[in-house]
Amino acid sequence: MSILTPAAGPQLVYRINPVAKLATAMVISIALVLSLDWVSAGVALACEAVLFFWAGLSPKRFFLRTLPVWIAAPTAAVTVLLYGRPSGRTHFHFLLLHVTDGSIDLAIATLLRVLAIGLPAVVLFVTIDPTDLADGLAQTLRLPSRFVLGALGGLRLVGLFVQDWRSLELARRARGLGDEGRVRRFASQAFSLLVLSIRRGSKLATAMEARGFGSPTRRTWARQSRFGGQEVALIMVGVAVAAASVGTSVSTGHWNFVANQ
Repeated sequence: MSILTPAAGPQLVYRINPVAKLATAMVISIALVLSLDWVSAGVALACEAVLFFWAGLSPKRFFLRTLPVWIAAPTAAVTVLLYGRPSGRTHFHFLLLHVTDGSIDLAIATLLRVLAIGLPAVVLFVTIDPTDLADGLAQTLRLPSRFVLGALGGLRLVGLFVQDWRSLELARRARGLGDEGRVRRFASQAFSLLVLSIRRGSKLATAMEARGFGSPTRRTWARQSRFGGQEVALIMVGVAVAAASVGTSVSTGHWNFVANQ
């Protein structure tokens, strides 16, 4: 039973091993978290913006999928702007709010860094099919099959949360309980959803054990997970983006190692 809509498309990115996508996102993230400066994050974001055209996502789908990142980035930047470490000329000061040249620079760097790390991670994850990811983790990285299949089973049930929430809401409205007390209704529905999820998870675990998913014997796989030239090429693209961002930041003198903060 497929609960989540499989990631599929004619573009090459959909056929690349999910392990390579995770490795690429990790390489870029590690390079960007080492320094808090706007140059490295800006260079990485510019390179990623060009690559997004080959991600296989329409502009509308790209915006909807990455909307949480677009909300989190300015929120984090405003927080750093108002409460960051003061340095340089002061522009505004009221109680705990302190806007200076240093906090402005840090806010811009934070904004760009959140976008540069979050956007490619979300885009690459959108193009991953959960079953392909499980195959890659078990066959390529040699992770324990019991852990991988258990995670896959749980991930497949995530899509049911929305359906269960809607069913609970309709059931309560049919009983005349959903017209007032929004906060109380939300807490009650959340608790009901938690109980329902625990019960479904227990049934899924029992069913998987009954079918031998917890057997210690070596498993076979219906689909082979391949890791070849296109996966290596994607990782090299991530390494190139990371190297370009770090190299540009160091050469321009903007490199700001996080350990010095």
